[in-house]
Amino acid sequence: MALNPLTALSPIDGRYASQTDVLRDIFSECAFMNARVRVEVEWLIALSEAGFEELPHLSDHGKAFLRGLADNFSLEDCEAVKAIERTTNHDVKAVEYWIKDRVAHDEELKSAAEFVHFACTSEDINNTSHALMLTKGRAELVAYLKRIHATIADFAKQWADIPMLSRTHGQTASPTTVGKEFANVAVRLNRVIEAIEAVKIYAKMNGAVGNYNAHLIAYPDFDWESFSRKVVEERLGVVFNTHTIQIEPHDYMAELFHEIERANTILLDFDRDVWGYISLGFFRQKLKEGEVGSSTMPHKVNPIDFENSEGNLGIANALLGHLAGKLPVSRWQRDLTDSTVLRNLGVAFGYCFIGYNALTRGLGKLQVNEARIAEDLDHAWEVLAEAVQTVMRRYGVPHPYEQLKALTRGKGITPETMRTFIEGLEIPADAKARLMELTPATYIGKAPELARRC
Repeated sequence: MALNPLTALSPIDGRYASQTDVLRDIFSECAFMNARVRVEVEWLIALSEAGFEELPHLSDHGKAFLRGLADNFSLEDCEAVKAIERTTNHDVKAVEYWIKDRVAHDEELKSAAEFVHFACTSEDINNTSHALMLTKGRAELVAYLKRIHATIADFAKQWADIPMLSRTHGQTASPTTVGKEFANVAVRLNRVIEAIEAVKIYAKMNGAVGNYNAHLIAYPDFDWESFSRKVVEERLGVVFNTHTIQIEPHDYMAELFHEIERANTILLDFDRDVWGYISLGFFRQKLKEGEVGSSTMPHKVNPIDFENSEGNLGIANALLGHLAGKLPVSRWQRDLTDSTVLRNLGVAFGYCFIGYNALTRGLGKLQVNEARIAEDLDHAWEVLAEAVQTVMRRYGVPHPYEQLKALTRGKGITPETMRTFIEGLEIPADAKARLMELTPATYIGKAPELARRC
C-alpha cells in the first residue's frame, strides 16, 4: 500500500500530519542524516585548521564545498546514503562513504578524504547530531509554549475582574475571578518554560570509549580534549561533556524530557479544568458552520479540542517518560537499546505539538458566559461562612467556626439567612457593616490584582 497521510500507520504522519510538519526538518531520518553530515564536515574542517602536516589547511572553496553538503542536503542525497547503508548495514559508515564519494572528484578535497571521520566513533557523530536536533526541536517547542502562555495570560488580564465561584473537592468554595484561574496556569507555565530553556544540551567528541585512544596514538602531542571542546562548543553550539563512556550518557535528555513532561502536565491539568467549566456553562464555544457535536444529538457542542489535547499530551508524556527513564541506562560502555529508542524523539515531540495545537484551537473558541457565572455565585451564599467566622475570630466571638458550621454545612443559605445571622453578632459596627455589604461576587480578595500580575 502506497504511503500517504491516509495510509500512514501513525496519526502523526496521517490524520495530524499538517500539525507536525515543522518537525520533519528536525527529527526525520533525512534530518538526522543531514545533522550527521554537518558534524562530519565541521570535524573535517576543524582538523584541516589544526596544523597537521598530512592534512593541509582547506581553502575557502573547500570549506564552502563541504558545508554545502550539509546546507543543501536533499531527499535524493538521503536516498543515496541509504543505498550505501544497504551494503554497510551501518548508517554512520554510510554517511562517511557518501561524503568521501562527494569529495572524490574535487582536486583539493580528495586528498583529505581519509580524514573524514578521523578518530571518531559513530557515537561521536550521532550524539552531536542528536544535540543539534534537540536544540532546534526545543526552540520550536518553547516557541509554541510561549504562544499558548501569551494567550492564557491575555485571558487572565482580560477576565481579571469577573467574579467566579471556586470549587474544591467539586464543592462550592471561596470565590475567585475567571482571570485569576487563568493566571495560576500562566505563572506555572512560565516557570516551566524557563526551566526547559535552562537545560544544557551536551555532546562529546572523544572516541570509542571516551578516552581519545585513537586520537593520541595518531598524534600524541596534540591537545585533543581542547580541540574537541572547541568543535562542540564553538562550531556546533552545544556544551562539551568531558567524561563519558562510548555514548554521551543522555542525562541532559532526561532532564529536558522531564521538564517538557511537566509543561504538558500543567496543560493537561488546564485542559481538564476548562472542560469542567464548559460543562458548568461558564464558557461557551464559538460555533463553526457545518460542524456537528454528535451523530444523533444535534444540540451538542462538545469540548473536543480540550479532550484531544488531554489525550495527546498523555501519549507525549508516556513517551517522554520512557525516553527519560531508558536513555541514561547503558550496559557497560554501550548497548544499542538507546539507538532504536532515540529514533522516536520526533514521535514524542509530535504528540506534544498535536496536543498544543488542539489546546490552541480550544482557546480560540472560548467565550466567557458572565450571566451563568453570576448565577452560580448567587446560589452559593454559604461561601461567606469563611468570611463571617474569620471576622468573628478577630473580635473574640465564642465558637465562630462551630456557629457557622451549624448554620451552613450541607444547607442552602439565602442572602436573608446570612444577613440575619450577621445582624445578631456582637462585633464593631464598621465590621458588621462590611459583612452586611458582602456578597459572593465581592468576596474575591486580591484575585483581580493577582490576575493582572501574571
